[in-house]
Amino acid sequence: MQTIVLATQKGGSGKTTLAIGLALAAIQAGHTVRLIETDSQGTLSNWQSRRPYAEPIVEPIYAAGDFEQRLQSLDRSGVTLTIIDTAGGVNAATTAAIRYADLCLIPARPSIADIEATATTLGMVRASNRPFAFILNQTPIRGQRLTNATTALGEEAALDISGVVATPFIVMRNDHQDALSAGLAVNEYAPTSKSAEEIRGLWQWVEAKLNAGATIHDELFIGEVQEAPLATMFIETPAEAAAFVA
Repeated sequence: MQTIVLATQKGGSGKTTLAIGLALAAIQAGHTVRLIETDSQGTLSNWQSRRPYAEPIVEPIYAAGDFEQRLQSLDRSGVTLTIIDTAGGVNAATTAAIRYADLCLIPARPSIADIEATATTLGMVRASNRPFAFILNQTPIRGQRLTNATTALGEEAALDISGVVATPFIVMRNDHQDALSAGLAVNEYAPTSKSAEEIRGLWQWVEAKLNAGATIHDELFIGEVQEAPLATMFIETPAEAAAFVA
């Protein structure tokens, strides 16, 4: 069994929506999937309560000490992929989940606040010596901000972006939230949509990373987030410049 953990300190980055989309893409690719929720807000559990289908099962785990035994049990039961959706912030459950990850996915929106917030999560991942990749989520279709965010993530990790930033990027579209409200994944709700195509492409990237052993980046640099250069990377217009000054 392989285990994916979605983690980032900042809330609102789309971890739950990505976990759902990846779970359904993996099921459609032949995996037996279990979704694990560590966030007491219960967004995944609420989604399951609206869901017209039994699979994938959502299982809450809130205590850090419960992970090892439960993951071993899921492995023995025939589950081939576990996806763990963590709460925002830093807590014992997230730290424990990362320790068992075959791949830690760190979602970030293309904003300075989200890029800065990845530093804490990177520190946790590095402390556990686990493989990782960033996912740029809720992005515009195109633009300088997206390019700058990609570059900033690569620089923060001190690695070539091709190895640490997953593709394709996930564009902000309403059908992700519409699917969540309906108890579906976007690849079920709108299977021929651009959103569904991106999620399937993201799963293919993640699966390839897992199958390749998700090489651990020993040269990962964890330190203070760069100061002014990082902020200025996200300024595209005079209005945005004024907002940063304010």
